[in-house]
Amino acid sequence: MELQNYSFVSEFVLYGLCTSQHLQHFFFIFFSGIYVATVLGNLIIVVTVVSDSHLHSSPMYFLLGNLSFLDIWLASFATPKMIRDFLSDRKLISFGGCMAQIFFLHFIGGAEMVLLVSMAYDRYVAICKPLHYMTMMSRQTCMGLVLVSWVIGFVHSISQVAFTVNLPYCGPNEVDSFFCDLPLVIKLACMDTYVLGILMISDSGLLSMSCFLLLLVSYTVILITVRQRAAGGVSKALSTCSAHIMVVTLFFGPCIFIYVWPFSRFSVDKLLSVFYTIFTPLLNPLIYTLRNTEMKTAMRKLCNQRVTSH
Repeated sequence: MELQNYSFVSEFVLYGLCTSQHLQHFFFIFFSGIYVATVLGNLIIVVTVVSDSHLHSSPMYFLLGNLSFLDIWLASFATPKMIRDFLSDRKLISFGGCMAQIFFLHFIGGAEMVLLVSMAYDRYVAICKPLHYMTMMSRQTCMGLVLVSWVIGFVHSISQVAFTVNLPYCGPNEVDSFFCDLPLVIKLACMDTYVLGILMISDSGLLSMSCFLLLLVSYTVILITVRQRAAGGVSKALSTCSAHIMVVTLFFGPCIFIYVWPFSRFSVDKLLSVFYTIFTPLLNPLIYTLRNTEMKTAMRKLCNQRVTSH
């Protein structure tokens, strides 16, 4: 792709979250703390799952470890730059950097959506077909589900960037957000992008809605099955499923709002972007670990091993 033949814009100006100097200093401290907590929280989950043989061999925790790995990247594709920009008067990003942010957002976001569907499938098999669980959720199946999530995320993302990077950008270069997002960037092209925008954003909307509907169906079947059974393992099943449903709602809600109605811009969109790129990766480890006895036990065991080894 010969970018110089298509684009006269070499950089974009990001508006950021706010213009108040005092608020920007507060946000610098606040989001720095959030980012460190997010990366450490998810990293602890990944290390715990890898270190504990019981968790590592469990399909549910194997998928959870992969979700935490994706969350580290989701929190990192734009947040460090946003934090640095709080101390800058002009928030600039190069053309290549802008396209990279779009690529990583849709790559990681798409992979995470498919992975959440895989996690719902895992819970469906565990609760609705418990006798066939280890056969249906073998290590090969889990690896396949993770690989499929990465492939779908990559194909979805590259299809978005391939069109965006070749649009003619010759004039306006101001993006009303703290990172480059697809609906905002394609509006800056020096051509009528309405139809192209609908096609490209429909891709994101279709992926979001189809994954969300699959998840709704999966958890509806699970909850119906749980209600029909005796109270033996019901509380544990409900606890696990409610944690998954919370994560799904927090992640898909903002995505669907932004990408299904992309051309009616609301100031709340910026808040939603902050939520699903910064707060959701932080909430995932909190939701999954604070409500999960096995994970907390494995973390304490790992911590004790580290202490005794020193």
